[in-house]
Amino acid sequence: MDAPTTASAGSGAEGDSGAWSWFSPSPAKSPERPAETPEERDPEPPPAAPDDGPAGVRADGAHGAAPPPRRAVPPAAGPAPESALEASLRTPHPAAAGVSADALLIRRTMTEIEPVAEQVTSYFYALLFVRYPELRQLFPVSMDEQRDRLFKALLTAAQRVDDDASLTEFLAHLGRGHRKYGTQPAHYPAVGECLLGTLSRYATLSWDDRTEGAWIRAYTRISQIMIDAAAEDEATSPAWWDAEVVAHELRTSDIAIVTVRPDQPYPFLAGQYTSVETPWWPRVWRHYSFAAAPRSDGLLSFHVKAVPAGWVSGALVHRARPGDVIRLGPPAGSMTVDHSTDNGLLCLGGGTGIAPIKALVEDVAEHGRRRPMEVFYGARSDHDLYDIDTMLRLEHAHPWLSVRPVISSGPSSGALNSFSGQLPDAVREYGPYGEYDAYVSGPPGLIRSGVDALVGVGVPSDRIRHDALEELVAAGE
Repeated sequence: MDAPTTASAGSGAEGDSGAWSWFSPSPAKSPERPAETPEERDPEPPPAAPDDGPAGVRADGAHGAAPPPRRAVPPAAGPAPESALEASLRTPHPAAAGVSADALLIRRTMTEIEPVAEQVTSYFYALLFVRYPELRQLFPVSMDEQRDRLFKALLTAAQRVDDDASLTEFLAHLGRGHRKYGTQPAHYPAVGECLLGTLSRYATLSWDDRTEGAWIRAYTRISQIMIDAAAEDEATSPAWWDAEVVAHELRTSDIAIVTVRPDQPYPFLAGQYTSVETPWWPRVWRHYSFAAAPRSDGLLSFHVKAVPAGWVSGALVHRARPGDVIRLGPPAGSMTVDHSTDNGLLCLGGGTGIAPIKALVEDVAEHGRRRPMEVFYGARSDHDLYDIDTMLRLEHAHPWLSVRPVISSGPSSGALNSFSGQLPDAVREYGPYGEYDAYVSGPPGLIRSGVDALVGVGVPSDRIRHDALEELVAAGE
């Protein structure tokens, strides 16, 4: 799902939404059932040696993969007692109000395989690469993180199966974002076939003809939404943009501001992010927020922090130089300003999460409407406030803007309105903010604690914007 296997635009995908099925299971190939923040939001995996083939694949290349470990059965004379999970999965449950029968069956499958998600996804990819080896080239060398993303995407889709609007938004985003992998609509049947074969192998307690039918209907719907969205996007946008590095400024030993020039117009909104691929790690993409509002010269800037063993971040900080060419995926994200209101804006930016906050400040300034805007800029130390001078210059230029540096370790900076402590504590100190729209950007932990703090100081939850973790999944990363 959340992998190059299940997304791309292509010809022949228009129309026919549901008139026929993209997925027709192939009985001949079904395996027998038995008795794997942009910025600081998403840690990158450590480098791994290229694998000679998917784990669990038979050496002779036959269409099959190593079977999963069987459940241990105690040497008792009688049958082993059922676990609570087994009893629950074997007992029919009436559908809750508003929950379809298909949704109930799909969620039962997900509940059963969740404890062995790593084995499930590893087996799925092994099966896919043995049966369709030509698809292996669409994936990164290391598959560790890819396996985790597949399960997260499956879980998200399963949770939304009865919510048409939410499911369509999630899958359309996924389909558009996956065009950059170079996949085609013809790949969807292969993915569906291997997905069904994997689920039938591992969901031994809940799998039956009704469950299989529910998954077939769900996958048909999922794939068609993604294909249609990708085809529609193909009519107006490229699958990716090549962008030349025109400036590279090292702000600290591990943070760089990278400015690039796309090879064609790149439309986006302040507060959004994109995915980036470097020439040194093909097919490995990472998210980075735009650090400036759209500019007349078309240049784009990113704030990049090199994380330990980070493939893309390390290359962008320590290896990229002017003249190098990187690739950009389509823009994504909903952390944008509603310019139809005069609500105040409350922004929390931790670490390189200040990048999209800076873009929002520029966006508000360009629209010329005077509305109060408070920015809390958090970092571990003064040294880590790598862009504080830029933010203070913006504060000096715009009387409606207030910038508050927040230092979590050591004494606070000498700047006016500085605060010693955690970013959420600073928000509580200066609240309430009931009449504000709020924005949070930074590592996942900050997003979670920041949202809690914002609700605590009176910001309605529906007026808090951030790039949720599941939204990053939807972006195809």
